[in-house]
Amino acid sequence: MPLTQQELGRRLRDAREAVSFTQDQVADHLGVSRSAIAQIELGNRAVGSLELDQLARLYGRDIREFFSEDFRQETALVAFRLAEALADENAADALRDCMSVSRELTHLEKLVGANRDLASMVRYGVPSPRSRYDAIRQGSSVAEQERRRLAIGDAPIEDINELLQAQGVRTAMVSLPEDVSGLTLLDPDIGPFVAVNCEEHILRRTFSFAHEYAHVLLDSDVKGTISRNSQNTELMEVRANSFAANFLMPEGGVREFLGTLGKGGQARLFAETPTGDDSAIGIEARGTGSQEVRLHDVVLLAHRFGVSRTVALYRLRNLHILSDRELQVLLAQEREGRGRELERLMRLPKPAHDEERYRFHYRFLSLALEAYEREAISRSKVEELFAAVLKQPKSAISLDEFQLIEREKPTGVSIPGG
Repeated sequence: MPLTQQELGRRLRDAREAVSFTQDQVADHLGVSRSAIAQIELGNRAVGSLELDQLARLYGRDIREFFSEDFRQETALVAFRLAEALADENAADALRDCMSVSRELTHLEKLVGANRDLASMVRYGVPSPRSRYDAIRQGSSVAEQERRRLAIGDAPIEDINELLQAQGVRTAMVSLPEDVSGLTLLDPDIGPFVAVNCEEHILRRTFSFAHEYAHVLLDSDVKGTISRNSQNTELMEVRANSFAANFLMPEGGVREFLGTLGKGGQARLFAETPTGDDSAIGIEARGTGSQEVRLHDVVLLAHRFGVSRTVALYRLRNLHILSDRELQVLLAQEREGRGRELERLMRLPKPAHDEERYRFHYRFLSLALEAYEREAISRSKVEELFAAVLKQPKSAISLDEFQLIEREKPTGVSIPGG
């Protein structure tokens, strides 16, 4: 049954009310009068395609939802609340853009038969931690279990972003407020969505991706989380940080690598017993043949596992390879810039910041081209998708540049679907 103008207006009103916008606020956003919004919602005024696109984005919706038989009023509420909680309009707009692109990606996957099975995604049924010690233990345990499940042993993770996407997690890099390292959203339509702060260093973003992955695996009852640096002592955040450190730098891999440097032997004996609150009692003693870890060892270790030197230092302390005194000495040297100088001296290659920023584009655009080849979307639509992902005006996108998608291509030549 065709959707009437009145029914479309009712759905637009429901979507607006779900995110607690007034008609005045919506009118200001679209640059029209409040009465124009009222008339659209009453079904007395037709809504243009550009207006509908603006409204869908404002309400955190996929435009196709308004024409679906099972339209749901509350479907985008969590995404909207998360955007609003950032308290930064530019960041909220960037998040809405990423969510819109993620919905388009989900639609493209369905069109080419590459959609994900969200029902089979892994979750760990771990109770809420009761203390800091409990949070650290849980994060460490789940990291070890997840590494075993993924069959990656103690090896470094080559690309955390690709790993998350392979597990069905949508990822994005967004300009977020300075205090926010990342966020996680569990959306009923697109599944788990993780965004990290693109303003941070690539190695910090690696840790943030792992941190947010912990929220996906462990906090499925919380539909949206924002990881603020100012809240890193909260137990959920402590657990996620413990997971990230153990997931990125497994104990076996760390000790094995240090062994190749002639370090990290069983020179220090350390026993730790929980006290029942947020602390533990530790007893530390020196064995014979101690081999002190130096900053140049830390530089190589951090490079090996793709983390920052600061993360590597705290991980070594967590594994009791460093004492508190040694940690503070090495941190002071790092703050003085000696780690950076050692990295330069050893000619260690720097991570490719720009390549990581644009890696998501490759698969998305490949799927768009594949859908176009199958005549599942129009030329105008694929140009629109290219413009949205490449952050360019649609007028600047010309598919004539892509010789592979000419309509009269030789038989047997096809475009990979990603």
